[in-house]
Amino acid sequence: MINNRCVVGVEWLRQNYIDCRDRIKGRLHEFKTIAIERDEERALCELIFCLLTPQSKAKLCWRAVESICKKYNTLQCSRSEILGELYGVRFRYKKSIYVYEAIRRFIDNGEFRIIERLADFNSAESARDWLVTNIKGLGYKEASHFLRNIGMGDDIAILDRHILRNLMRYGVIDSIPTYLSKKRYIDIEDKMRLFSKNIGIPMSHLDLLFWYIETGELFK
Repeated sequence: MINNRCVVGVEWLRQNYIDCRDRIKGRLHEFKTIAIERDEERALCELIFCLLTPQSKAKLCWRAVESICKKYNTLQCSRSEILGELYGVRFRYKKSIYVYEAIRRFIDNGEFRIIERLADFNSAESARDWLVTNIKGLGYKEASHFLRNIGMGDDIAILDRHILRNLMRYGVIDSIPTYLSKKRYIDIEDKMRLFSKNIGIPMSHLDLLFWYIETGELFK
């Protein structure tokens, strides 16, 4: 049930959704083409992006990704070359190691093959668990973000500060947690999923809608 005090706010949320629904669908379609076309190069860019974003500005991280992919053969670039492109990215020394190691984790016969590997899982949740366990630097938020951005994570939540702030605003959660354990993450994700169902806005659409409301644009 939706808290009575949130009813007016939910109607405003639905109206905003109607206004930008087609743009959200278009953005999600762009993501889905990565998995549909098995575009491993674009998947690699999204993986690097999601490794860089914690506590850093998304657009700055994406510029770093574009610079890395433009200047270097990404599968052969060194950690120092990666580091050199991470200007302004917080914890760039540690993240350069994460990126370097993640790239090598998925090289098979000279090619990057992460979509092929993830296609073996029967659910986004199991693929996410595997990523968190095997890719240093990916927590549940980052792994969820990556799966969504390659079109393989429609019904999982990206619980960043924008999403958590909005979930609290609409009474889905009582407070924003300072730390998200796996159990807490999944608990909030389940609550968001129920809220999504109750208000008639698909989970993946709700994530981008909240981002749009917070920032005024549909990015990543």
